[in-house]
Amino acid sequence: MSKSWLVVASLLAFLFTWMPGKMIIKYLTNLKYSQTILELGPSWHKEKQGTPTMGGVMFIGGILMSGILYITTFYFLMRNAFSSEQFFLIIIRFSIGLIMAFSYGVIGFVDDYIKVVKKRNLGLTGKQKLFLQFLIAFLYLLFMHLAKQTCSKQSLTIFDIPFLGVRDFGVFYWIISSIMLVGIVNAVNLTDGIDGLNASVTFFSSLFLMVISSIFCATGIDIMSACLAGGCLGFLVFNYHPATVFMGDTGSLFLGGMICAITFGMDKPLLLVSSGIVYLIEMFSVMLQVVYFKTTKGKRLFKMSPIHHHFEMCGWSEGKICTTFSVISIIGGIISLLISLFCLV
Repeated sequence: MSKSWLVVASLLAFLFTWMPGKMIIKYLTNLKYSQTILELGPSWHKEKQGTPTMGGVMFIGGILMSGILYITTFYFLMRNAFSSEQFFLIIIRFSIGLIMAFSYGVIGFVDDYIKVVKKRNLGLTGKQKLFLQFLIAFLYLLFMHLAKQTCSKQSLTIFDIPFLGVRDFGVFYWIISSIMLVGIVNAVNLTDGIDGLNASVTFFSSLFLMVISSIFCATGIDIMSACLAGGCLGFLVFNYHPATVFMGDTGSLFLGGMICAITFGMDKPLLLVSSGIVYLIEMFSVMLQVVYFKTTKGKRLFKMSPIHHHFEMCGWSEGKICTTFSVISIIGGIISLLISLFCLV
């Protein structure tokens, strides 16, 4: 894909997110869709009480609009540049990825709506969310499998493992991949806790994934990465500290779906380990905190989890945490790029 396409896609996603931003924030404020702060959270977070949430609709709309423009333009200008099978696979892979991410965003929207209406930080139950998330993951994998079988007669059940090459996992692929999808989506959700953190980390992750997908000529997936980067940057205009809007579960679950759609769309889902290193650190900090708390009968490994709150409790500013975690995300992106160049087929 020409670099100009990537620049245009990213710019359009930025503009479609940024331009209606103030209007959307005003609308959410008028509807009183504001964040309720947990009593257990840092005391200074009480200052954020009343900040409008569900702002993820800003970049969801921006990314989807730029994505639809791309797919329409691609259909009319590029359909003769590929075989019918290749062209169909590109369209389906791109479309299914966006639909999967949007579906996770819908779960987040419902969860946020329940929180906002009831004015408490409880939405869908854990079982309800997990059931819906695994259902979406399974349907995504199923449609990807059908598309690959139809277009290229290839198996979906393979992992491209660094240093080991391609390995077919058979039926275990479905189990492992579903767990990876749901795990990363929820890990991205956990990363959303302070101003600008999730959008910053995801911006840098998507930039490196855009470069990797371009190198591997993953047509459509590189555009998806560019759109994600542009949407995150457009949202950061309003979400960086002090934030005037929060993305809510609406946005964070959508971002998790996008990151998964990009890596799985390249057939390189194990890149989630390095490119999503910050998400994994956040998720494992919560898991370690719970295990340590239960095994030590009430002692805490961290002052608070996820781990970005631990650093807050240690006196770090939100800006310092965002900068540090963004640097970690950049390092993870560089590792992903090196693995892609030298260890993957």
